[in-house]
Amino acid sequence: MPTRKKLPIGIQTFREIREGGYYYVDKTGFALRLDDEGKYYFLSRPRRFGKSLFLDTLAELFAGNEALFRGLEAERRWDWSRRFPVVRLSFGAGVVQSAAALEVRFRELLRINAEALGLALHRESDISGQFAALIRGAHAKHGEPVVILVDEYDKPILDNLTRPEAAREIRDGLRDLYSVIKDSDAHIRFAFLTGVSKFSKVSLFSGLNNLNDITVDPPYSALCGYTEADLDQVFAAELEGLDRAELRDWYNGYNWTGEAVYNPFDVLLLFQKRDFRPWWFETATPTFLVDLLLQREVFLPRLGQLQSDAALLSRFDVGDIATEALLFQTGYLTIEREEQRFGEYWYRLRYPNREVYQSLSNSLLKAWTPNGQSMLGNKQRLGDLLLANDFAGMEALFTAFFASIPNDWYRNNPIAHYEGYYASVFYAYFASLGLDLTPEASSNAGRLDLALRFNGQLYLFEFKVVELAPEGRALQQIKDRGYADKYRGEGMPIHLIGVEFSRERRSVVGFEVEEFSSTG
Repeated sequence: MPTRKKLPIGIQTFREIREGGYYYVDKTGFALRLDDEGKYYFLSRPRRFGKSLFLDTLAELFAGNEALFRGLEAERRWDWSRRFPVVRLSFGAGVVQSAAALEVRFRELLRINAEALGLALHRESDISGQFAALIRGAHAKHGEPVVILVDEYDKPILDNLTRPEAAREIRDGLRDLYSVIKDSDAHIRFAFLTGVSKFSKVSLFSGLNNLNDITVDPPYSALCGYTEADLDQVFAAELEGLDRAELRDWYNGYNWTGEAVYNPFDVLLLFQKRDFRPWWFETATPTFLVDLLLQREVFLPRLGQLQSDAALLSRFDVGDIATEALLFQTGYLTIEREEQRFGEYWYRLRYPNREVYQSLSNSLLKAWTPNGQSMLGNKQRLGDLLLANDFAGMEALFTAFFASIPNDWYRNNPIAHYEGYYASVFYAYFASLGLDLTPEASSNAGRLDLALRFNGQLYLFEFKVVELAPEGRALQQIKDRGYADKYRGEGMPIHLIGVEFSRERRSVVGFEVEEFSSTG
């Protein structure tokens, strides 16, 4: 039997993990490759993916603490005779709410680094001057160029996205600080910046435009996160009694054009609690994300099938955040595949796994419906009705749900006035149950609104918004266009369902069901 160790839940300190008897997934090979191939790097990854631990690993490596690397890939390949001074900057703690507060925070970080390096800061200098002096002084005192590691470089901006003016002031202050790194090139051995987002070079990195962005470089896709091989080789003792397919369905699937990875925070909590739950989503989802999706009136069925070019996917700035970029950079969408078209790179995006797909749908459903307790009861009832193929009960459930929404709620929520609202709520109920949905399923006859596979059966939905009375157009379109034909060979019962919503009555007014003969 493999030996069980302690689970490093929430631990971001390399030394504590190595000396404390915790599991450790060896990422030092990535560190060696980075050092071999360049000098200035940038990496974007979602929260709680191990960025801080990797930075701490880099810090211990460049500081030459050989004993911590015994048995790891770096032990036999690193030059332990050299020790480099390391400057570490992290904006992860607390919330910076103004440019003045940013300066106070940065001066404190410089003081902490100066003490660790045995240097004295010149208080009369401006903040950028102090930073430059620290780098020069560290090089002179220690006789080796400096390693600079910046963690959560963007957090002061992200914390203020709902306050654009403050966010812009903080962004400009950070830009001045980061430009010092480029100007200090002669004194720098290596620099690595990480964060959740990738702000445009024009807005934030104009003074540091020599960064090599490895966010979507295939060789570094698994730099953060756990691979299938990591689970087998490192965590074999924890896998007993867990359904591997379910584990993969819930937490794997993140991809940055290379090897797919599991969310490490989820995996560690699963091993501890032995229960499949949205551990990461419950701790990492910013409220501004849901608010922004509501403001933009997103059509939920299409959210997991977005496409983007490389420029749009990497563009992120105050007041200019594409929905695709926001969802990708925060970890709610990932790359399904990369394509090259006419000299440009395009990415097809998808939900990474069940956790994100189900939980994000659930969060939006809560925001779209005025009565949270009623919504939970409706979800449970819907699952039971689907198991029984009780279509009359489903019609009654959705009719009653929309009819129960007060008129004042409609008046005060612009989201309820766009046509996609009805279909999005309908979709969200199924998605929040974690069911297997294919929105806008393509065939040579067109696009079906929604295909649902459940309990060995297939349900094909078409939605229409009508004026007052049912018109029968939704079901008729499914039949006229032969949407079910492509599924004949699957050998399962097929149900054709046309749903019509009344714009005036704000309710379901038509719910027609017809069985499809797969032999006809």
